Amino acid sequence: MRISEFAERIRINIEKVFLGKTAVVDAVTAAFLARGHVLLEDVPGTGKTILAQSFAASLGLSFSRIQCTPDLLPSDILGVSVWQQDERSGGRFVYRKGPIVNQFVLVDEINRATPRTQSALLEAMAEAQISIDGKRLKLPDPFFVIATENPVEFEGTFPLPEAQKDRFLLSLSIGYPPADAESLMLDNQRRLVHPVKDLKPVASAAEIPAMQEAVTQIHVDPTVKDYLLALVHATRHESALRIGVSPRGSLALYRASQACAAIRGRDYVVPEDVKEQALPVFRQRLLLSSESIVRGVEPDRIIEGIIDKTPIPEYR
Repeated sequence: MRISEFAERIRINIEKVFLGKTAVVDAVTAAFLARGHVLLEDVPGTGKTILAQSFAASLGLSFSRIQCTPDLLPSDILGVSVWQQDERSGGRFVYRKGPIVNQFVLVDEINRATPRTQSALLEAMAEAQISIDGKRLKLPDPFFVIATENPVEFEGTFPLPEAQKDRFLLSLSIGYPPADAESLMLDNQRRLVHPVKDLKPVASAAEIPAMQEAVTQIHVDPTVKDYLLALVHATRHESALRIGVSPRGSLALYRASQACAAIRGRDYVVPEDVKEQALPVFRQRLLLSSESIVRGVEPDRIIEGIIDKTPIPEYR
């Protein structure tokens, strides 16, 4: 199956229940194909959980949801070893898996978890493995995390540190749906069971590793790579920013652009792919200067300004 066909199947299936946000669905698919993770920052009720559930259902992946609260412990996520009585040996410790040991993990309201618990996700997201009792346990392949964050409530929350945010390939905001999509949503949910329960897989997990590998082979011309790096370097010299995009961010933009090109049915990246992915890749990787914070400048405005000022190279 071609990657573009795979993405179209996912899109059509998800949009049976998650309406009016095609660009968001494609962005999540791109992050998944690039072996990255997604941070969804938006107000409650915009469909973040439905998007995650429908994506997992469309691929037939094992799914778990972690609802973050201040009393959530790392062991509640990673799992724990418990003593099990055994008549022959007297007993032994047996590892009971935590919800992180799944192919698709939704971490709901991640900023309500304490920093200690947030850090438990770092190794899992970066290396697809966890450490339990001094031993390393490899997580399932594929392994994909979507974390949600409410940007308007601050009481009882713990802002994500920069090291944690940098683990996400993309940061997306869903926004409110168009009026026609919201009207259709009301009609679709005039029932006791949510329509997401009716979704059937449209692809198998066995197909995914080959597609993720194929994305890494998408060609990036030196001219396009120079444009990508020009955007990155511009963030490091922007006076409105205290810290620009890191080399990890450069790699994230490179991978996201490759995945975007594959979804569009091409085996090569064009500058428009880089331009499209720059905002969601850069958004969570920037630190504003003190003056920008006081003035209430939004990171998106700075990124859009950098994109507008950076010349798009001619590409054939």
